[in-house]
Amino acid sequence: MRTKEKIIEAGLALAAIITVFTTIGIIWVLLSQGIDFFSEVSIIDFLTDTQWTPLFADKHFGILPLVAGTFLTTFIAIAVALPVGLTIAVYLNEYAPRNIRSLVKPLLEILAAVPTVVYGFFALSVITPFLQSLLPGMAGFNALSAGIVMGIMIIPLITSLSEDALYAVPKSLREASYGMGSTRLQTAFKVMVPAASSGIIVSVILGISRAVGETMIVAIAAGQQPRLTINPMVPIETITTYIVQVSTGDVAHGSLEYKTIFAAGLALFVFTFILNNISYWIKKKFQEKYE
Repeated sequence: MRTKEKIIEAGLALAAIITVFTTIGIIWVLLSQGIDFFSEVSIIDFLTDTQWTPLFADKHFGILPLVAGTFLTTFIAIAVALPVGLTIAVYLNEYAPRNIRSLVKPLLEILAAVPTVVYGFFALSVITPFLQSLLPGMAGFNALSAGIVMGIMIIPLITSLSEDALYAVPKSLREASYGMGSTRLQTAFKVMVPAASSGIIVSVILGISRAVGETMIVAIAAGQQPRLTINPMVPIETITTYIVQVSTGDVAHGSLEYKTIFAAGLALFVFTFILNNISYWIKKKFQEKYE
């Protein structure tokens, strides 16, 4: 028995070590190639230039247009996913009968398992024509349809985490609210949701991280035109879309243009690292508050 426990313990430790070394390897690749890039391009220009044209004759290396496209589609996605996902979570936790809950949760998991390339073609062939019928001036490739479908994609994530957070709220709070004469709706949104706010905020931040790192939906539906804009009706390009564009193109390996994907990847890594640490800090802060 003791031998089996040691084998299991060694296996778990090995899995943890592999994870740590994988992360270190990713950071090393990004940093080593990124340093080569920044030895030729000023980091000030990289962070402040408003044009991104490394594949053009007139080269500019400002990351701001890609950042703008990334956060524009992410904002749209969260604007779609948060109200819908939170509403579903409240319904499942407060209103849904057991048989409905057991039916809806697996369906949400199926939605989460749909390949993102399918979402991308759905955005391009269904959502974009529908939006163009409402907004005739909209381009065929645009940030709005990509953002909406990204929001649909992350609804299961926000719903699942928010529902778990609501379920973890002590039943005594719900009972006290009913005892004070509150309705079910008042209890749900004025007692349960505020009490579960830490878990809900974490779900939103993780949803943002998921949207920031999304590739195929924006590559298919949003276009590949880096521009510094907040207009969701025009084509844009995100950081991940650019990385795909260069990685699958005819750019010479080792050239400055090729190294731009590592600089863009490093920026993306920094964004997601910050977001994940914020979610961890918020979760830890609220746990300390209620202990």
